[in-house]
Amino acid sequence: MSKKTVVLGASENPARYSNMAVKRLRTHGHEVVAIGKREGQIGDVPIQKEQTDEQGVDTVTLYLNPAHQQQYEAYILKLHPRRIIFNPGAENEVLAQKAKEQGIEPVEACTLVLLTTNQF
Repeated sequence: MSKKTVVLGASENPARYSNMAVKRLRTHGHEVVAIGKREGQIGDVPIQKEQTDEQGVDTVTLYLNPAHQQQYEAYILKLHPRRIIFNPGAENEVLAQKAKEQGIEPVEACTLVLLTTNQF
């Protein structure tokens, strides 16, 4: 089942985990919205700088440290995804608590591992 996923911190750099995650999500058939500092392209997914108004988001996966997450906090909560994945280095207790209060599940995990182990 396809899960619409917003990747925050997307990068065209193939060495970055966010880049690998976008590719792996697409390989698994998920719809991906990639948002990053610079516009670009990862496979068939455009990287956008703008916070686009998305509907039906299942997952937001974060590849930003907590300081860089602040500018996206209201946006993430407004998307009201089913869950937010805090990848290693993106752990944020404040955002996790705000998410919980709005019925959004915070998950400290690695998107790549979840996909590899069929737990996504």
